[in-house]
Amino acid sequence: MRYAAIDVGSNAVRLLIAEIIENNGSISFKKNTLIRVPVRLGDDAFLNKHISEKKTTDLLKSMQAFRNLMDVYKVGDYMACATSAMREAANGQEVVDKIMAEANIDLQIVHGETEAKIIYNSHAEINIDKSKNYLYIDVGGGSTELSLFSNGELLASQSFNLGTIRILDNQDKDETWNEMKDFIREHTKGLKNIFGIGTGGNINKLYKLSQEKDGAALSYIKLRALYNYLDSFSLKDRINVLGLNQDRADVIIPACEIYLTVLKCANIKSIYVPTVGMVDGIIQTLIEKNYQSAT
Repeated sequence: MRYAAIDVGSNAVRLLIAEIIENNGSISFKKNTLIRVPVRLGDDAFLNKHISEKKTTDLLKSMQAFRNLMDVYKVGDYMACATSAMREAANGQEVVDKIMAEANIDLQIVHGETEAKIIYNSHAEINIDKSKNYLYIDVGGGSTELSLFSNGELLASQSFNLGTIRILDNQDKDETWNEMKDFIREHTKGLKNIFGIGTGGNINKLYKLSQEKDGAALSYIKLRALYNYLDSFSLKDRINVLGLNQDRADVIIPACEIYLTVLKCANIKSIYVPTVGMVDGIIQTLIEKNYQSAT
């Protein structure tokens, strides 16, 4: 059995095809194919509140390719989610309808709170001590999702309109930064020794660049040093000298700024990076949906 997850984000669209593994009553998955296409819907959505014809065509072609791959892999079930950029585009539903008609993919525009729940569903905490306090931080192109856990229980979760593409396009607002800081201060008050858990493409890349051992936490100090190092290079040199992909080389700087702001505000000294994201959470959501309906 294979499931597929499609994440239509503000920076890129992704397809994950996963093998579902059943073993003695437990169900898990193994990643088979992961494809990422840097469509950058956020450039249209955050500046013009409208997805242009060109971006719509690029997205539609990507979805048609994803549909063909899902058919070839004989995917048993799938879930396709669109996040911040499509939420803000006035013609978001029109684009969704076009994708259904021409790519036969049922794309859902999900609210920020739903996005946060799906990201948490990635089970990023699976190898982490549940008796401790954790702040999940997922930084995307258009939004940042924060979820606070203590002793394995969800205390608070919220989505904020702060993201890498939004910052690059100067569409972030001071009041949103302050709203996020107020949320962190209010809900972490009285909690000691909070650890961060970072998900998403940017923190995964930062973790790889840090050369930390697998499973080891990345310290705030090392993350700040890495930020200063990357910021010392021009965009061109981050691509040509450091070897970053063009669509990663620019967003990694504002991503660092968001992570560092959250960690400092919550007085978090280190962050775990389990290298999972939205697509992992979608696959897990599908497993839980189908497993529960079968019991």
